[in-house]
Amino acid sequence: MTKLAKLSKWRLILAASITILACLVPTFVHAADAAGQTGYDSPLFGTFWSLVPPLVAIILALVTKEVFSSLFLGVLIGGVFWASGPNPGVFDESGEVVWQSTNGFMGTVNHIVNDGFLAQLTDGWNMGIIIFLVILGMIVIMMSKVGGAQAFGEWANRRIKTRVGAQLALMLFHLFIFIDDYFACLTVGSVMRPVTDRAHVSRAKLAYLIDATAAPICILAPISTWAAAVASYIPESGAGSEVNGFTMFIKAIPYNFYAILTIVMILSLILLKFDFGPMAKHERNALLHGDLYTTPDRPYADAETEAPNARGRVYDLIVPIAILIVACVLSLIYSGGFFSEGSDGYMNFVTAFSGADAALGLVIGSLISIVAIIIYYLFIRRLFKIRDLTTLCPKGINVMAAPVLILTFAWTLKAMTDALGSSEFVSEVMAGPAQNLQSILPALVFLISALIAFATGTSWGTYGIMVPIVCAVFAGVDADLLVIGISACLAGGVFGDHCSPISDTTIMASAGAQCNHINHVNTQLPYALTVATFSFIMFIIAGFVRSAVIMLPIALILFVALMFLIRKLFGVSLKEEETLTAV
Repeated sequence: MTKLAKLSKWRLILAASITILACLVPTFVHAADAAGQTGYDSPLFGTFWSLVPPLVAIILALVTKEVFSSLFLGVLIGGVFWASGPNPGVFDESGEVVWQSTNGFMGTVNHIVNDGFLAQLTDGWNMGIIIFLVILGMIVIMMSKVGGAQAFGEWANRRIKTRVGAQLALMLFHLFIFIDDYFACLTVGSVMRPVTDRAHVSRAKLAYLIDATAAPICILAPISTWAAAVASYIPESGAGSEVNGFTMFIKAIPYNFYAILTIVMILSLILLKFDFGPMAKHERNALLHGDLYTTPDRPYADAETEAPNARGRVYDLIVPIAILIVACVLSLIYSGGFFSEGSDGYMNFVTAFSGADAALGLVIGSLISIVAIIIYYLFIRRLFKIRDLTTLCPKGINVMAAPVLILTFAWTLKAMTDALGSSEFVSEVMAGPAQNLQSILPALVFLISALIAFATGTSWGTYGIMVPIVCAVFAGVDADLLVIGISACLAGGVFGDHCSPISDTTIMASAGAQCNHINHVNTQLPYALTVATFSFIMFIIAGFVRSAVIMLPIALILFVALMFLIRKLFGVSLKEEETLTAV
C-alpha cells in the first residue's frame, strides 16, 4: 500500500470517527417534548453544540484537503443535531401540527433538504450571488476568447518588469474596485491573473493577495457595501443620539487594526521580497520550476483550451471591465433608491449606497454589462460570431460550477448552525463577563467575533450578531470604548472570514485566482494568524489608552518592526530571483 493510500485511509477513518461521535452525542442529551410549542427548537439549541457542525467541517477540510465531502459531513451533523428531539415539526399556537416529520433519519433529511439546500437556493440574496458568479464567468471566458486578457498580459509584461511590480499593480487595481468584496475577488483575479502568471507568482500567493485586500479595503472604505451593512446593524440607542450608524463606522476605521495591518503586511511581503510558512514553498516552486500550482490538483488548468483571437487588443479587456464597474456601481445606488424621487427630493449618493442591496445591484449590473459587452464584441469589434455564444456561455458556467457548489454547501451549513441557535449561545456567553471586563472587552470581542466568523464562514452574519451586543454593553458607559469595541468586532469578523475554508469570500478568492481552495486556506492561515495575534494585543492596549492618535502610529511602527524580525528569523528571501529574466 502506498503512502498516499495509507494517508487517505487514515483520513477516511478520521472523518468517519468524528461523524459517528458527533451523531451519537444527541442521544445522551435529555430532550423535552416539543408538543404545544410554536415551532420547534432542538434540545441542543443555544448550546456549544451549535458550533460543532461548522468546526467539524473546517477541521476535516484542513485535514483531508477535500472541501465538498467535509462540508457535506458538517451539514449532515447539523441536521442530526437538529432532529435529536422527540418530535421535530412545526406547531401552531394551539398545538395543532402544521407540518410533521419524524425524528432520526427522516427528521434529519427533511431539515437538510427543506430548511437547508432548498431554502438557501431559493433565497434571493444567495441566488443573486450565484447569478453574478455565473455571469462573471461568462464575461471572463469572452475576454479570454477575444484575446483581451492575453493582450493585456502582453502589454503589462512589457511595462511590469518585476514580481514586485506585478503584485503592487494588483493591489492598485484593488483600490479602484473597493465597492464590494465579491466583485473584487472575481474581477481582480480575472484581470490580473495573466500578469501574475507571467511574473511567476504562484496561484496560492495570487489568491492570498486577492483575499487579503478585498475585505480589508472594503471594511476601511466609507463607501462600500460593507459600510452600508455595518451601519445598518448599529442601533441608534447603542450608537448614541448624536451620531448614526454611518458616523460610528467612520470613527471605527482608525482602530480596525486587523484590516489596516493586513494591508501593511502585504506591502511588507512584496517590498521586502520574502515569504514564510507554506507560502514560501509555493512561491519558490513557481519561481524556480515555473509551476504555479505546486500540488497535483490544478483547478481550471484546462478551462481555456481555445487559442485567443490574435486581433484582441488591450482595450478589449479594459472596456468590458469599465462597463462592468460603472454598471454595478449605478445598479447598487439604484437598489438604494438613488434615482427615486421622494418627498424630500432625490436621495444623495452616500445615503443611497448605505441602503443598497448588494445582491440585487450586482445582478442588475452584471446583466446590463454582459449584454453591453456582447454588443461591443459582436457588432463594434466583430471579434466573434453569434453562434460562438453557444459554446462560450456554457464554458463560463462550467468555470464557476465548483465555487457555486462550495457556496451552496457553505450556506446550507450556516443554515444548520443558525437553526441550532449559535447566535443565542454567543449572546449568553457575552452577557456574563461583559460588565466586569470592560477595558479588555474589545480584545475579547475581537476573539469571539473571529471564532464566530471562522465557524460560520460569514463576517456579515457575525456583525449581525455581535454589533448589537457590543452597542448594548457599552451604551452610556464610554463613547471611545464603544468605538473600539465596534472596531474589534469588525476586525475579528474579517480575520475569521479570512481563515475559514467555508467563507464565501475565501471560496471566491480561490475561484478568482483559479487556485486549489485548500491550498489557499493553508498558505493564507499563517499570515492571517500573525496579523490577528498582533491585533489582539493592540486591542488590549487600546482598551486602556483609548486614543486612535496614539494607538495607530504605535501599531504601525511595531508591526513593521515585527515584519523585519520575521523576515530575519523565518523568511525565505526571493530577492535573487526577483526579475522575470532571471527565471
